[in-house]
Amino acid sequence: MRLRALLDTDALGLRLLGGEDELDRTVRGVMTTDLRDPSRYLSGGELVLTGLAWRRDAADSEPFVRILVQAGVTALAAGEAELGDVPQDLAVACAWHRLPLFAVHESVAFATITEHVVRQVSGERAGDLAAVVDRHRRMMTSGPAGGGPDVVLDLLGSDLDLRAWVLSPTGRLIAGTKTAGPGLPPDACAKLAAEHLAAVRTGRRGPHRVILGQTTYSLFPIRNGGGRAPQTSRAAQALQAARDVRESVLSDWLLAVEADAGDWADERLDLLQGVTQLIAVERDRRDAARTVRRRLAQEVLELVQTGAAPAEIAARLRVAAPVLLPGLGAAPHWQVIVARVEWDDGGPEAGPVAQSLLEEILVDPLATGPEPSDRIAVAHTGDEAIALVPLPAVSSEHDGSETGVLADALLAAVREPLSSGLDGDGRLTLGVSAAVHSAEGLRGALEEARHARRVAAARPGRVCAAGHQELASHVLLLPFVPDDVRKAFTARLLDPLREYDRRHRAELIPTLEAFLDCDGSWTRCASRLHLHVNTLRYRVGRIEQLTSRDLSRLEDKLDFFLALRMS
Repeated sequence: MRLRALLDTDALGLRLLGGEDELDRTVRGVMTTDLRDPSRYLSGGELVLTGLAWRRDAADSEPFVRILVQAGVTALAAGEAELGDVPQDLAVACAWHRLPLFAVHESVAFATITEHVVRQVSGERAGDLAAVVDRHRRMMTSGPAGGGPDVVLDLLGSDLDLRAWVLSPTGRLIAGTKTAGPGLPPDACAKLAAEHLAAVRTGRRGPHRVILGQTTYSLFPIRNGGGRAPQTSRAAQALQAARDVRESVLSDWLLAVEADAGDWADERLDLLQGVTQLIAVERDRRDAARTVRRRLAQEVLELVQTGAAPAEIAARLRVAAPVLLPGLGAAPHWQVIVARVEWDDGGPEAGPVAQSLLEEILVDPLATGPEPSDRIAVAHTGDEAIALVPLPAVSSEHDGSETGVLADALLAAVREPLSSGLDGDGRLTLGVSAAVHSAEGLRGALEEARHARRVAAARPGRVCAAGHQELASHVLLLPFVPDDVRKAFTARLLDPLREYDRRHRAELIPTLEAFLDCDGSWTRCASRLHLHVNTLRYRVGRIEQLTSRDLSRLEDKLDFFLALRMS
C-alpha cells in the first residue's frame, strides 16, 4: 500500500508534517519502536511508529532519522500522546533526509495503525484473520478494556479450534488459550523453548515441529517489532538470519500451537504469521514500558561507577524505589546481579542481549503474563548487564544475605532452554551479590557480583552462576590478609613471571591479566592483545611452565587472580 492511502484514512488520525512529494512510497510493513537504534529489527519498507521515548534532547533526532533512512524505512509517524506536538528538530531532520513524517493524534493507538497496515498489506491471504481482527479491535489495547495476547489466543481456540501458548525464550508462560483443557506444565514449556532455540540457532525456518509424548506442537517465532518483513530472496533471508540470529534468539517470544503445521494450507500458515505480528505489538508495548526502569538502573549505575557521593546515590534510589516497589512503606534493601553473554568468536554486541535476557531470568518462572518484571531494573555497559533488584526491608534479625535472589536457584528453571540457545558458540555467566541496605554498599555489591561472575565463568558449561557466598573465603577477606602472607603468596606465583619479563620482554604478566579477564577465551584474549592465537598459547604455556600451574584448572585460575589482585 502507499503512504497516500494511509493519509486518506481518517480513522488513523495521521497528519502530514513533511514529505508531501514522497507520498507514493510503498509501505510493506509496520514497526513500533522507542529504541535509539532499531536498525537490527528493520528490513526496509516499514512505516515506523514511535512514542519518542528515545529522544532526550534535540541532538537525538538527526541520528535517529539517519538510522531509519539507512535501513530503508518508508516513513516515520510520531505519537503526540507523550510530548504533545512533534518536536521541530525531528521535522527538520526528516526534511533533511527526505523521510516523510506524520503526527499521530493522541486519541489513536499505534495498534490501530498496525492492524490497518497488516490487513492492507496482507490483502486476501487470510480473510479469517481480518474478520477476527475486525471483531476484536480491543485485543491489542493497553488499557483495562484490552486483553493482549490472551484474547488473541482465545480467539484461535474459539474460532479455529486451536490451542496455543505464548512462551518466553526461557520457557515462561506469557499467555495461553483458556477456552479448553489444562495449560502447559512448566517442564513442557521449558522443553518447547529449548527445541525452539536450538532450531533457530541451526538456521531452520519456522514453524518448527516438536513432539512431546503423544502431542505434536508447531513453534512460530514472534519477532520484536510488529511489522512484516518484505519478501526477499532466499539468499537474502539466509544472510539476514545469519546476521541477526544471535542478537535476537535469546529475547524473542515464541508461539506454540498444539497442531502439526506441516499439514496446513498456505492460508492457515499466513493466518498464524499474522497472529504473531499482532502479539509482537504487545511485546513492543511491554519493551517500551521498560524504558523508565532501564533508565533508572543506568543512572544509578553511572553514579556508583563514577564514585558519586552516597547522598546523591541515595537520592536516586529514593526515586527508583516507588517505581520498582509501589506502595512500599520502608526503604528496601538492594541486590546487584551481573550477567554476561559471550560468543566464542566475538560475535555481535552482547550487552543488549544480556540485558534483555537478565530481565527475563529475574522473573519468577511460575509467574504468568507479559508484565511480571515491572520491579526489575537492568542496565547494560559494554558486554555486561547489571540488575538493580529491590527487596522489601527485612527484619532486624536478618542482614539481608539470606533473602532475595540466590545464585544456585536463579538458573534452575531456565538452564535447559538457555543451554540450547547458546549451544555451539555462546556462554551465559551470572554473579549475585549479597543484599545491601544503603547507598554506601552498592559499589561493594557491584564489585562482589562481578567477582562472583568471574567464578562462574571459570566453571564448565554454557550457563553458570555464582553467589556472594562463594567469595567469602577469598575475595572478601583479602583486606584482612597479613602483609607478609600477601607478599609471600604473590611472590611465589608472580616473581618467576616478572623475572622472565624483565630478561626477555615477553609480557607474560599482561598476558596473564588479559587471559583471566577474558575468562580463558583464547579467541577474545588474542584479539584484545592483537596476537595470533598460537602466540597466545605459547605465552600461556610458558606461564604454566614457569609456575608449575595449569590455567585450565579453576583452582589455579583463582590463585593467579588473587595474586594479581593482592599485588
